[in-house]
Amino acid sequence: MAVGKSLKVCEKGHEFYKTSECNSCPVCDKENKPKNGFLSKLSAPARNALLFEGIDTLEKLSNYTEKEILKLHGVGPASLPIMRTSLEEEGLSFKK
Repeated sequence: MAVGKSLKVCEKGHEFYKTSECNSCPVCDKENKPKNGFLSKLSAPARNALLFEGIDTLEKLSNYTEKEILKLHGVGPASLPIMRTSLEEEGLSFKK
């Protein structure tokens, strides 16, 4: 076990270590990763943050500004170009 990491167990019984209070299970995240669509292109933390907020379509994503999306725990600047490109491919954009 690495220093500062604590053992966690998800509701499915998977054991994993985390340094943060985040209870996101890496095994479950991998199992739940979509095969296609914009969510499949994002990291698990970013995908989980959007899903937690109920943002599961590009249409819903387009109702938010980039600044609002960046405030979500798990979404970082590296996710924005992926989201921006996905929106543009559908003729959408972030709210201004």
